[in-house]
Amino acid sequence: MRSLRIATRGSRLALWQTRHVAAALAQSHPGLTTSVVEVRTTGDILTDVPLSSVGSSAFFTREIETALLEGEADIAVHSLKDLASEDVPGLELAAILEREDPRDALLARAPCTLETLEAGARVGTSSVRRKALISSMRPDLGLLDLRGNVPTRVRKLDEGGYDAIVLATAGLNRLGLGDRVSEHLDPARFIPAAGQGAIAIQVRADDSEAAAAAEVLQHRSTRSAVDAERAFLAELKVGCQAPVGVHARIEEDRMDVRAVVLSASGAERLDVHAAGAPDQAEELGRRLAAEVREKGGVELIQAALGQARLS
Repeated sequence: MRSLRIATRGSRLALWQTRHVAAALAQSHPGLTTSVVEVRTTGDILTDVPLSSVGSSAFFTREIETALLEGEADIAVHSLKDLASEDVPGLELAAILEREDPRDALLARAPCTLETLEAGARVGTSSVRRKALISSMRPDLGLLDLRGNVPTRVRKLDEGGYDAIVLATAGLNRLGLGDRVSEHLDPARFIPAAGQGAIAIQVRADDSEAAAAAEVLQHRSTRSAVDAERAFLAELKVGCQAPVGVHARIEEDRMDVRAVVLSASGAERLDVHAAGAPDQAEELGRRLAAEVREKGGVELIQAALGQARLS
């Protein structure tokens, strides 16, 4: 294979990730050329719709996956946290690159932390998970919806529409905005979304040539970690619009997985934890999901999703 067409969103972050993948592919496969196929997704078009009101888990990916399935591209590059926890029929994940910092980050107009923000401060986020986590820790803060790409969200903070906002550290770092972070939120308490910070390369299931080209970029420990996280979501049959966080990390020969399920208001919170060998990744994710079921977490999720769609 001498050329690969790469499907991606057209945001600055998505294009950064795509250029990063293209450079890595060129380095691994001398003589390989790549071209970018920019795709507008529903999430890029409906910028005034709160994500909490969207039932689909493919808000930022469906059109890209369609382009891949219809042969308009050879591979697709995604932020892994945007993808559904189960593969779309006809597509598969060929590689997961080494994960960037998975933590969430607080950006504030005045120097502070989440703990020291003034009561009543206006905090912007579009994420149901982040809203619930913030409310569980600081129920006295005011939460406002925040849409737009990363630079747009930072600009809205600077223009005074918010006192603070919460974004993924990885995206800020990739766009050279890491110095804007007021606080990196502890992933043991403020548990990230599944796959947060990881870049995924998706291919058609019948395209072994594209899969082989991408597979050399596979980062094994990251893949194991996100396999555990995605298995947790898949077992619970929930997507990125649920108030659920899950984060796996590997140290030497041990995998540690933490997950949280919350009510929409954050008033109810269920934390679960499991540890084991990295080659047990999916089993650990499913074990945590079973514990969530036993402790009533599914009912929390269903109530929160129902409330979000009515709001």
